[in-house]
Amino acid sequence: MGAKNHAIVMPDADKEDTINALVGACFGSTGQRCMAISVVVLVGDTKEWIPEIVNKSRLLTIGPGETNADVAPLNSKQAMHRVEHLISEGAEDADLLLDGRKPKVEGYPNGNWVGPTIIDNVKPGMSCYEEEVFGPVMIILRAKDAKHAIKLVNDN
Repeated sequence: MGAKNHAIVMPDADKEDTINALVGACFGSTGQRCMAISVVVLVGDTKEWIPEIVNKSRLLTIGPGETNADVAPLNSKQAMHRVEHLISEGAEDADLLLDGRKPKVEGYPNGNWVGPTIIDNVKPGMSCYEEEVFGPVMIILRAKDAKHAIKLVNDN
């Protein structure tokens, strides 16, 4: 599929605004838009923000678009299976902090549901990083400084 969109988060960023923006940019439209931020590169001490990112993401609602849910279904069963597969592969070599696979949505037992998912400590070369997930999955990489973060993005 397409390219990966990265967001580099520097330690001097406003924490609350940044977390809100990341969650919206990653999970809005169920991550099924070309401009979704699917990769977050946390620089230095911003790694300390991870619990708050997870907690905010955990609060998102999952349901049909008509209910104005935060995360709607994926556009096909094939897309759902592909996203679940990439999550499974990511969980093998990285840290699955929030697992959105197989959520229960009342009244829609056969929907194409995947809820907010966060995979941390992802490294270049992993399929969840190299391939476009095109679903509600936040991939987190860590960088020691801005130079390292820019290199990660440019190398992708």
